[in-house]
Amino acid sequence: MPVHRHYDLTVVLNYYLPYVSGLTETAREIAEGLAARGHRVAVVACRHDRSLPRRERHGGVDIYRSPVIGRISRGPVSPAFGALVARLARNSRTVHLHTPMLEAGLLARLCPGTRLVTTHHADLLPGSGLLGSTAVRALDASAAAAMRRSSAVVVNSLEQARHSRLWPHLRELPLVPIAAPCRDRSGGRPRYREGPGLHIGYAGRIHPEKGLEYLVRAFRLRAAPHDRLLLAGDYLTVAGGSNVDALRKEIAGDPRVALLGLLDHRRMCDFYASIDVFALPSITESFGIAQTEAMMCGIPAVTSDVPGGRVPVTATGFGRLVPPRDPAAIAEAIAEVGRPTPRQRTAGAARARALFGLDGCLDAYEKTLVRPEETPGPAAAATSAATPQCRPWCHNTPSTRSNR
Repeated sequence: MPVHRHYDLTVVLNYYLPYVSGLTETAREIAEGLAARGHRVAVVACRHDRSLPRRERHGGVDIYRSPVIGRISRGPVSPAFGALVARLARNSRTVHLHTPMLEAGLLARLCPGTRLVTTHHADLLPGSGLLGSTAVRALDASAAAAMRRSSAVVVNSLEQARHSRLWPHLRELPLVPIAAPCRDRSGGRPRYREGPGLHIGYAGRIHPEKGLEYLVRAFRLRAAPHDRLLLAGDYLTVAGGSNVDALRKEIAGDPRVALLGLLDHRRMCDFYASIDVFALPSITESFGIAQTEAMMCGIPAVTSDVPGGRVPVTATGFGRLVPPRDPAAIAEAIAEVGRPTPRQRTAGAARARALFGLDGCLDAYEKTLVRPEETPGPAAAATSAATPQCRPWCHNTPSTRSNR
């Protein structure tokens, strides 16, 4: 596939549009956001769906896709991927590599004359059996090799980095903490709201890592007849497979629980307008874009107290942290924060926008990727340090404080 342009930035990852995950949405928002600011941006990804074109332009970004001949677990196998990345790298000022990715170490070696920046999104959890553990070790080693060749390594927060299995490598590298890009999706209409009950929402992949069975159990433990649980997100094309069948068994036909599937931007705005509290019961979570977008809409979050994923609640104080895999604690926290006052909604939304707004994220990425002579700005500072001072609802705050 010929390359006809020179680029300020080439973004490299396995999956890209139209596939949706936190990693792919982060890459897309950065690529399209920097293109809108006048930078020439390309994306190199695997052609995970054969119906997709080998090359197209979308959102001001040139997208190059490499053919896929198979998969190993959630990773696509594309023999031509490395050569395509190398060609684009020779025509680019900076290559932005996203890990975890099995080929990351090799790809970094194929970009010898080009500035390299790596964003490490998360450590993958080991799967069952020897192959799962071996694959995770290979992913970690490949990510570490790429990071050593990078002029900067971006993480969502220093907390995420310190709890990573790769911390022994990360702490020796030039780390740049930049929170994941989050959109203000306020202004929707409550199309998914049914009746006067408490409406709890989740948005993200339907995947075992998200701990959704514990949320369903929590809901069914204490929910009133008019309460609703709305689960939005992809369960048809999830890399590595979805656990939607097991989740449906947990739901057990309860008409108060709805699987909404993958929603576009407009329907996501309507989703946030339909809920009173957002729940993120993940077993592992690097940041949690959807919970932060909910906060921007004035919706408190109930989030697992896990490294990385707890940062938005800790930083804003707008929600509660609960132990992972604990339905009783999730149910209690939802009951506590589910009816915020208008003043709490306004203050929480303002804090979330100030710390995690999209413009601040793009400012920091622009300085890191295409203007490295400048120092990253507010979006990096928002997640660069722990924030132990928490406003109402954080950690195990007594319920008597929930209406302050």
